[in-house]
Amino acid sequence: MLPRKGSRRIVVDGQPYRWLVRRSPTYAQANAWTGLSFAVQHADTPGAVLQVRVPAARPDNSMGAKGGVITPSDVARAVRLALAEGWRPEAPGGPYQLTLHSPVEP
Repeated sequence: MLPRKGSRRIVVDGQPYRWLVRRSPTYAQANAWTGLSFAVQHADTPGAVLQVRVPAARPDNSMGAKGGVITPSDVARAVRLALAEGWRPEAPGGPYQLTLHSPVEP
């Protein structure tokens, strides 16, 4: 379950969600070995969490790699794509993994 503190609310196609980017990078993200990621969960009936990876480094990486920024439109695009692929946000279950293949804006 995503914490309310630090997460942001978004409405996608009439459904409320909460989304969150980690406050600090993992070791692999800090070294720009893995890309930026964020999590999404239904706001009213939290079930399976959507975990999204994008092909851009975190802007706070320690390697100087050009970083990306997650915008609400990126989150909405990920939610719509995951729903089309079969993610059921209100159903219990493990995390649903999604990779966005087009980069986010730096």
